[in-house]
Amino acid sequence: MMGKVLLVDDDAAVREALAQTLELAQITALTAGSFVAAKDRITRSFDGVILSDIRMPGRDGFHLLDYARAQDPDLPVILLTGEGDIPMAVAAMGQGAFGFLEKPCAPADLLAVLERALKTRALVLDNRRLRDLVETGDPAARMIFGTSDLSEGLRKRVRLVAQAEGDALISGAPGTGISKIAEVLHLSSARSKAPFVKQAASGLTPETLPDALKEADGGSLFLDEIAQLPRQVQLILSEAADTQNPVRLIAGNTRDLPAEVEAGRFNAELYWRLEGLSVRIPSLAERPEDIPVMFRRYVDQAAEQAGLRAPEVTPDVVASLMRRDWPGNARALMSVAMRFVLGLNDDIAPDASLGLAEQMARVEQSLLEAALRRSGGQASAAAEALKLPRKTFYDKLTRYGIRPEDFRA
Repeated sequence: MMGKVLLVDDDAAVREALAQTLELAQITALTAGSFVAAKDRITRSFDGVILSDIRMPGRDGFHLLDYARAQDPDLPVILLTGEGDIPMAVAAMGQGAFGFLEKPCAPADLLAVLERALKTRALVLDNRRLRDLVETGDPAARMIFGTSDLSEGLRKRVRLVAQAEGDALISGAPGTGISKIAEVLHLSSARSKAPFVKQAASGLTPETLPDALKEADGGSLFLDEIAQLPRQVQLILSEAADTQNPVRLIAGNTRDLPAEVEAGRFNAELYWRLEGLSVRIPSLAERPEDIPVMFRRYVDQAAEQAGLRAPEVTPDVVASLMRRDWPGNARALMSVAMRFVLGLNDDIAPDASLGLAEQMARVEQSLLEAALRRSGGQASAAAEALKLPRKTFYDKLTRYGIRPEDFRA
């Protein structure tokens, strides 16, 4: 049995015996000799249950029960009663106690009650996490643009990693939006209402690390370009026990981190700790069909920020965008969108001399070329990616004078 129990009893011998029983059952026992000593642990976020004696000097078990219910009505409190206190315990049940046991109690009886209470508590907290996620919506759907299979796969991966709650590694080429994906991961997790702190890994030192962790307490600390993290800080983080760290570490990376590990420039223990939950952001070159969707979203955002009306994104503009390689990825596309809104992008201005059919033909040609580029000139694979019958695909290649062999290495 796994779980956590806050054990409150003023009798040290009883407290020690009960704690030993819990530890043997693999239950973590947090002990306190009085209500005052236990008070700070009784919170809405406490992920365990309370086992308390009724008769204690000063604030007794009834006061503790009232206080716990005020903090969280769903926090189970089990009361321990002495001989002759049964009527008192029954009254406590009426006031919201989860259960009561008469001292001395058999270990089997104690563990049976605690097992029910711990399961109840776990269910309550899980439901709260799900409700919080529903209330905050779906950040992945709102903030990760694109309709391709790769984009949908990215959204699903982010949601899964967010719920896993462990430290994570986000990798991608420069400009793919690593920082943004890190924020989406945080907002999609149960830590969404806690701080999300961004920090350049290169600027972190053993002296500033505690301040960064304190600022992100209960939330997420995003370290950008983790490969540039100083060796001393790498060592500190690699040795930190996950169970003792209230902060989720999210690392951003644009380098070949395994190569850095192999060369001895990056701590292997820290790498494996991060790599267990990893997210890779595909480049625009891998998903060119997302370029029109993303560009239109960026244009709308830029127009709203500038207080301007969003210009029309014509097929000719899209065709112009599709002909580019986009080594700067989403960041570069975003910059072009801003210049387009401000009228500063002459190279993608619509060609007024082209009709709609000609503009659409340019877009289609760009998509065909992009599919062949991704498949390394393999026509069958490119046709399958575009969901076109092979004959139709080859007919279109002939129409535009495109040769698959031109795209082979």
